[in-house]
Amino acid sequence: MNYVSAENLTKSYGIKVLFENISFHVNEGDKIAIVAKNGSGKSTLLKILMGKEIADSGTVVINKDIQVVLFDQEIDFDPRLSIDEFMMTLDSAPIRALKNYHQSLHSTDNDFIEKALLEMEAHKAWDLENEMKQILSQLKITDLEAKMGTLSGGQIKRVALAKLLTETRAEHRHTLLIMDEPTNHLDVEMVEWLENYLSKAKITLLLVTHDRYFLDSVCDTIWEMEDGNLYVHNGAYATYLENKMIREENLNATIDKANNLYRKELEWMRRQPKARTTKSKSRIDAFYDTEKVAKTDTRKQGLELDFEMKRLGSKILELHHIDKSFGSKVLLKDFSYQFQRGEKVGIVGKNGAGKSTLLNIIQGFEKADNGEIETGETIHFGYFSQKGLQYKEDERVIDFIKEAAEYYPLANGKSLSASQFLRLFLFDDQTQYSPISKLSGGEKRRLHLMYILYQNPNFLIFDEPTNDLDLPTLTVLENFLQQFQGSLIIVSHDRYFMDRIVDHILAFEGEGKIRDFVGTFSEYRETRSKEDHSEKPSSQKTESVKETVAAINIPPSPAKKKKLSFKEQKELETIEKEMPELEARRTSILEHLNNETDYEKIAKLSADLESVSEKLENHEMRWLELQEMLGES
Repeated sequence: MNYVSAENLTKSYGIKVLFENISFHVNEGDKIAIVAKNGSGKSTLLKILMGKEIADSGTVVINKDIQVVLFDQEIDFDPRLSIDEFMMTLDSAPIRALKNYHQSLHSTDNDFIEKALLEMEAHKAWDLENEMKQILSQLKITDLEAKMGTLSGGQIKRVALAKLLTETRAEHRHTLLIMDEPTNHLDVEMVEWLENYLSKAKITLLLVTHDRYFLDSVCDTIWEMEDGNLYVHNGAYATYLENKMIREENLNATIDKANNLYRKELEWMRRQPKARTTKSKSRIDAFYDTEKVAKTDTRKQGLELDFEMKRLGSKILELHHIDKSFGSKVLLKDFSYQFQRGEKVGIVGKNGAGKSTLLNIIQGFEKADNGEIETGETIHFGYFSQKGLQYKEDERVIDFIKEAAEYYPLANGKSLSASQFLRLFLFDDQTQYSPISKLSGGEKRRLHLMYILYQNPNFLIFDEPTNDLDLPTLTVLENFLQQFQGSLIIVSHDRYFMDRIVDHILAFEGEGKIRDFVGTFSEYRETRSKEDHSEKPSSQKTESVKETVAAINIPPSPAKKKKLSFKEQKELETIEKEMPELEARRTSILEHLNNETDYEKIAKLSADLESVSEKLENHEMRWLELQEMLGES
């Protein structure tokens, strides 16, 4: 079933063309990720699909039988509502049935009670209620009486996410779910739960995310928006990178050929008299087309840096027996650590565990309750916080950077100009001379990051640097940090980013305990998972989940049991036979994909993988439905 069809869409703001004559289709079951640098038009494209913006030209046709649901960065809510009331503001028949059922629990009107029960059955609201329990429980939402206005930003995001997932479950219409950076402000445990939920759910999804592990797990298609075009890649993030590299190599080859032709044609143009024939005019037109290709700027791909970092002394940073509490909540307890030259440390833990507090104590923004901090005399901190960029509204990007320095020093005695450094971080010449106020939110965050790095610190401290950064910028940042010779502390929930950069973890595990773990973030997570599994049997985990669900205080649905019909029993037997075969087929395709380099074969294998995965997912969902009928799950 086709959900959305777009033909020849074009959208510009002033002289800046976001995209031009792009076409695409979204079909039922597609799970698509959009990859582009900030300011390329991702958000604008989503707004066009939502009907909040209008394209300059082209057509968008959305199937009248589907609803489009958006999970946005900005969340609207009434601060006076409790979480429970906010959840129940959903306008759907199953939710209305659920509200009536709750009211009937306090009623003595038998007719009203009977009607409420019939509505619950008719709209399958018992299943919805169970789904709501699971979502709220997994997102650690237990106090449903808390007012929305009293919640932190991360809590608001989790509640809004629970509401959205409940809405898509409640509506029996076909739904296109659009999610813009859903993992921002979620800790790793919740990101992994959401990743698992979306990868298994039978939904149609259009996703913007910077989390590459999340992208790979959830999506099977990538839309790349670059230079006003849209490129479709079937397969994983690695496939997208490979296709992009091939395209850029072909582009560079085309530019080289155009340059050779351009030089010859330029000589011909200079020899031509003013009066030209029709035949000459066609050659002149071809000359200008060649000139456009020949002057294509690919410098953004070609800069490599050899840094001249400010000297680090023998002493870097030492923390001795640090304590910090807020009331009865202990964040740091007798914590000591000595940072080494060139060390790259990742700090992880749940939201509110004290990670940002430690960063503030290190830099002197907050005082520890006890303990001592010694900072080397040569240390120059560069701190990227979540507070955002401070700037004058009418100040141009290039002037803002030049306030820090005119040039960035390189180890070979040369230097990069402010403009060259900006280009490294994907600011083209036109954007460099634009007012900062005209930048998108993501572009401002990229500029803030670049401003910190341009000041050439020798000790970097990053607090959630990946939030709201696009994937192209993250790739540049990762390359920068891998070459960085100074010391580095990163607080981040981005698993891919952490795995690429850090090899030492300080893990906040609660009640002031900080574990010193040598290894990558994924290795730490694997170690913790094994420890949790050995310490807590699965039966205890099940009881813990039951207790959490009970605390939500939503009335339980009545147990349902049903015998399968002859046809359903045969269907179950067929599914159980085919599922292992599909799993084996899927594994075989993945092995071939990993070893294949031919683009056409990769495309065919990706299409086969999509088909097999979809059939396997349908089998799994149907198997669960049949098991529920038997009362075994």
